[in-house]
Amino acid sequence: MAQNAIRNNIRTLRFHASEMTQQALAEQIGVTRQTVIAIEQGKYSPSLEVAFKIARAFSVPLHEVFQYEPE
Repeated sequence: MAQNAIRNNIRTLRFHASEMTQQALAEQIGVTRQTVIAIEQGKYSPSLEVAFKIARAFSVPLHEVFQYEPE
């Protein structure tokens, strides 16, 4: 089974953002907590809009949140 080629640093970024909760991030970007969990675990790739909202929530460029690693 192929692994997801998109990696993310959301958990680390949440920790460095005063230990932001998944719920707080979800509310800020307009998705459910379950969606944040799935994105963090690499089980779901967010839309481009949500990806940019996540980067904006942490005030970092998109490439600091998500990395594409082709197989």
